[in-house]
Amino acid sequence: MPPRDIIIDTDPGQDDAAAILLALASPEDINVLGITAVAGNVPLPLTQKNTRIVCELAGKVDVPVFAGCDAPMARALVTAEHVHGKTGLDGPTLPDPVMPLQDQHGVDFIIETLRTRPSGTVTLCPLGPLTNIATALQRAPDVAERVKEIVLMGGAYFEVGNITPAAEFNIYVDPEAADIVFKSGIKITVMPLDVTHKVLVTPARVQALRECGTPVCDAMADMIDFFERFDTDKYGSAGAPLHDPCVTAYLIRPDLFTGRQINVEIEVQSHLTLGMTVADWWGVTDRAPNAMFMGDVDAQGFFDLLTERLARL
Repeated sequence: MPPRDIIIDTDPGQDDAAAILLALASPEDINVLGITAVAGNVPLPLTQKNTRIVCELAGKVDVPVFAGCDAPMARALVTAEHVHGKTGLDGPTLPDPVMPLQDQHGVDFIIETLRTRPSGTVTLCPLGPLTNIATALQRAPDVAERVKEIVLMGGAYFEVGNITPAAEFNIYVDPEAADIVFKSGIKITVMPLDVTHKVLVTPARVQALRECGTPVCDAMADMIDFFERFDTDKYGSAGAPLHDPCVTAYLIRPDLFTGRQINVEIEVQSHLTLGMTVADWWGVTDRAPNAMFMGDVDAQGFFDLLTERLARL
C-alpha cells in the first residue's frame, strides 16, 4: 500500500508533538502534505511556532506549516496552559524555529489541497479544536465529498469529560465547529478519552524512550515528564495519557484499536453539558451512525510502535 496522504491540524501541546513526530517518522505509511495550526492548547502564535519547532526537531524542515484560525467560530478561546505550560511545549529546552511559516492561511491550504488532489485521497487528522476543519467545510462545501476520512482526537463517552464534567477539551473549545464536522457526512474515526486514557506513559515506557539515546526521544521523554505531572495528580493514574498520537498510530496500525460505528452528536446549547459528545454507544436511538468511535486499544503495542518510530528520527 502506498503511504496515506494526510493533513495534520494541530495545537501543540506535548501530545500533539508526539503525534506529529510519529507521522514524520513513518514515511512508508504516512505522507504529510502539510500541517495547519489552530488555537487550542495555547493561542495561535504559539501553536504555529510549536508546530515548526517539532518539525525542526524531527529534521523535517520541508514540511509546510500554516497558521489557521486564531479563535473558535462563535466563542471566546479557552486554552490549557495549566496542562501544557505557558509555551505549550514546556519540558525540554528547544530552539526557536528557523523554518518559515507559510503565507497562505491554513484553511485556504486545506481547501486548495482537497480541490487539487484526486478526490478521496486526502485524510484530515485534527488533533485539536475543529475550527480549521469546520471553517473549510463552511467556506467550501464542495470539498466534503473529496475527503477520504477524518481521523480525530476528541470527545468521550465512558470517560465523560476532562475540561468540564461532561466535555473533552478539543470539542468543548469549539463545539459549533465539532457540530459541523460530525454532520458533514464525511467518514469519521474518533479517538476519544475512552481510548487515550488507556495509553498511559508509565515510568517503564518513558525509560524505553530515553534508552533510544536520540535527541528526539530525549525531548519527547522530557515533554512527557512535564506533561504527566498534571494528569497523574488529577487522575491518580500510573502515568499521563498520550491522547493525540493515537490518531497517527491508527493510520499506521489500525489493528491496535477497536470500536463501534455509532451516532455521535455534539451538545451546543446547554451550559451544563456544552461540548459533550453524545455517543449512542448502546444503539438506543434511531439516529444513523456517523462515526467509528473507538473504545479500546493495545496500549503496549501503541508504545512499542511510538518508541520504534521516534528512534528513527
